[in-house]
Amino acid sequence: MMADQFTLLIPVYRGDDAAHFTKAFSSSVTAQTRRPDEVVLVQDGPVPEDLAAAIELAISTSPVPVVHHRIPVNAGLALALTEGLAACSHDIVARMDADDISLPDRFAKQVPLVESGLDLVGTGMLEFLDEVGSIVGQRVPRTDAADIASYARFHDPFSHPTVVYRRSAVDRAGGYLPLGLMEDYWLFARMIDSGARVGNLADPLVMYRVGAGAYARRGGRAQWRSEVALQRALRGIGFTSRWQYVRNVVVRGGYRFVPEPVRKAAYRRLIARGGALPERTLDEG
Repeated sequence: MMADQFTLLIPVYRGDDAAHFTKAFSSSVTAQTRRPDEVVLVQDGPVPEDLAAAIELAISTSPVPVVHHRIPVNAGLALALTEGLAACSHDIVARMDADDISLPDRFAKQVPLVESGLDLVGTGMLEFLDEVGSIVGQRVPRTDAADIASYARFHDPFSHPTVVYRRSAVDRAGGYLPLGLMEDYWLFARMIDSGARVGNLADPLVMYRVGAGAYARRGGRAQWRSEVALQRALRGIGFTSRWQYVRNVVVRGGYRFVPEPVRKAAYRRLIARGGALPERTLDEG
């Protein structure tokens, strides 16, 4: 059977580092044992000169065609990905961020699962500091579809930079919608709710860069407001029960206000390892 073609979708904006982008691009294109058939590179607003030069070099040396889609002003991730998806030539789309690293066999392992019938597939991740050898953690996702759906009532069951999905399934769920910093969770919940066939590979096929302030950004009043907005949205479509809504606001909302060292420890202990709350608690309500 002939393999399906797929597009790699990478957003980039002024806050991205030129050297990190170069590594992200090469690891997800040139170094892959199964390369994408096309890259859609969405430039979300103006970028510094060094990043612009890195983008041009990546495009000129890419072994596969690159569509460089420019948005005149920084519009945010939801709009950037919406416009990027519209520019993709293929229904199967792989996501990648501009500062992470794909391991060489990522697409060789992941894309066949979508070809076989799944609509959304993520993978595990290794978290690292600025040096690639400095591994500081690992995220191991749920892999069974029923477990993923259950876990999604409490926490995002997919790591956004790792996913491969069908654009048609994203469109059926309504696409990316602005929601603070939680557009991905909101999309994936709606995809599950609309009947998308989902799965995860436990293998860590993406290396996720954990920079300074990573845990600080998960806290604060702005994050709390986004959290409450997300929980209201999930409850509004009936994805969560009333009890789950209250639990999530208390537990996930409270997490935004604990001291950063406690937040980091809780994340490492519970979320990154896919545990969060006991299964019985997750399934209640």
